[in-house]
Amino acid sequence: MNLSFQPELLKEYGVVLTLEEYQKNGEKTVVVGMSGGVDSSVVALLVKLQGYKVIGLFMKNWDETNPDGSCSADLDYQDVIKVCEKLDIPYYSVNFVKEYWDGVFTEFLNDYRKGFTPNPDILCNREIKFKVFYQRAKLLGADFLATGHYCQVKDGQLMKAVDQNKDQTYFLYAVEKSVFKDVLFPIGHLPKPKVRELATKFDLATSAKKDSTGICFIGERDFKEFLSQYIEKSKGNFVDLQGKILGQHDGTCFYTLGQRKGMGIGGPGDAWFVVAKNFEKNEIILAQGQDHPALYADGLAAVELNWLKPAPAGTFKCKAKVRYRQPERPCTVTVMDQMVKVVFDQPERAMTPRQSIVFYDGEECIGGGIISEISPDYHTLGKGLPEVFSVKV
Repeated sequence: MNLSFQPELLKEYGVVLTLEEYQKNGEKTVVVGMSGGVDSSVVALLVKLQGYKVIGLFMKNWDETNPDGSCSADLDYQDVIKVCEKLDIPYYSVNFVKEYWDGVFTEFLNDYRKGFTPNPDILCNREIKFKVFYQRAKLLGADFLATGHYCQVKDGQLMKAVDQNKDQTYFLYAVEKSVFKDVLFPIGHLPKPKVRELATKFDLATSAKKDSTGICFIGERDFKEFLSQYIEKSKGNFVDLQGKILGQHDGTCFYTLGQRKGMGIGGPGDAWFVVAKNFEKNEIILAQGQDHPALYADGLAAVELNWLKPAPAGTFKCKAKVRYRQPERPCTVTVMDQMVKVVFDQPERAMTPRQSIVFYDGEECIGGGIISEISPDYHTLGKGLPEVFSVKV
């Protein structure tokens, strides 16, 4: 396999590099965070083709055996070994199971016990991948840490990926901004099909491997079943907005705002959606219709802010999103003491406390925070949705 300087091939995959730059890269060491997936495998390939000294580093965060007796982490590491040996680069494995439990999973469980639905992937990036893992890479002599995230860094600023369907800046807003000067995202300029194409062209062992989905420590298992191992069920009632009992649930922590499936509530009319939780009464309030006014509100408050540009002051306009799988929406942000108030131009659906809101200025991710409070919903206010409003779930 030819891993020497190939400027035409690199150019085909969006990297313009002179021989002088290639030779200069040979003085730098890049530690690649390798997961055993195709994205990080191609990252290792690309930095190798650009002339860097490359080290593959696999991170084990979760220690659990599958029902068939196998361990997903061990299987993934075997794929890392295959790719690294193919690319002729050294590789190591580090165990951060304790750090993950203490820094991510414990907080995740605490929030769920309180009835919230946090996002552990954001915590993992902040506390593990771009903190303890980054520090370990530095101990190995890394000038740069490279990962398979779909995003870009330009002049130290976090930018969206070219492939908007894969953009992962939402999960990275909480990372300490000073870290990004030493981070490479080599596939952030590529669409996913080109990544797989490159993996196939170099016959990498992960070229046809299925993308991982969901939270890493849960895998393909049922989420509610997984949580039940750590959180005791506490049966209560599903009720409608008038307080009529519709059925029983297993605990407010197992359901999230906007949820439609998994409740066992049928009958005539539109589907039922979770629109609120009453923790004191252990009730989950449901309403029919994906565009029910009880699902919509104009704004929120957010705390635990992290700014990736100089912290703004006063009031400013930008775009924001309150969950990963949605486009950004125009909003007005007012910066206050240790918090922000956000008002969207159009009502926003199923905003959820303890999840994240992330702010954008064009292609730049400028920061974000944790949602602490939601404005009164349109049902409570006795308002209907604007006539020009187009519901997109």
